[in-house]
Amino acid sequence: MNEFSGKFSTRKTALPGPALPKATLLLVENKLPARSAYFEGLSRKGFQVLTAMNGTEAVQQLDSLQVNLIIINAASLYSNGKGILRTLKKKAPAIPILLILQENQAPEDSQADVVLSLPFTLQKLLNRMKPLLPAMKKDVLKVGSLQLDTRERIVRYQGRQVRLTPRLMILLQMLMEKPGEVIERKELFRRGWETEYVEDTRSLDVHISWLREALEIDPRHPRLIKTIRGVGYRLDLGEPPTRPLSKRKLSLLQ
Repeated sequence: MNEFSGKFSTRKTALPGPALPKATLLLVENKLPARSAYFEGLSRKGFQVLTAMNGTEAVQQLDSLQVNLIIINAASLYSNGKGILRTLKKKAPAIPILLILQENQAPEDSQADVVLSLPFTLQKLLNRMKPLLPAMKKDVLKVGSLQLDTRERIVRYQGRQVRLTPRLMILLQMLMEKPGEVIERKELFRRGWETEYVEDTRSLDVHISWLREALEIDPRHPRLIKTIRGVGYRLDLGEPPTRPLSKRKLSLLQ
């Protein structure tokens, strides 16, 4: 979360919790463990929580220990966390990073896998961590920066998330399973609607438009989900970043 200063903090192993798998977390924040809002709660849930107070200390932790997830509390550093995030991504690009920002602070092209803005509950933090942890990855489909949790039906993109209906989740999953390839309309309709009657697929277009509303900057001129006329649709991630739905539109998808 924040940058660390001085000494390495003591590693602690907490009692296993029932809800989440054990994993090793590196908590980067400008607070001692005894004063941290997250250290105790995460430890009680069965995580081994390592702490650091600045980027230098965090890098040293990564030199000697195996970490499953990095949490940067940028709010405690009174920064946007971009500097330390860039440093840690360069050091360990395969380790997912969750970034915590102050209330109403924009992520601004963050490289973090998940971005949370204060305030939030410990349960929300745990929910956002789950797809990033090793034991949960079997339920998560990831293509580039687009991530779909098929168990929770949550799509994550550019540090934000939208919960999809079951049918929208299936359609996006099909596109993500074959990125860059055209998926025929009848194939999408057959699986999404669980039917062999594929003569009238107009409702497919409506659902694709809802997906675009969730992910595209301009749904009428999509860059992510492309229409291949007369054939079907294709997922194209070689485009500029998109943004999530407004709260009003998001509620329509849930």
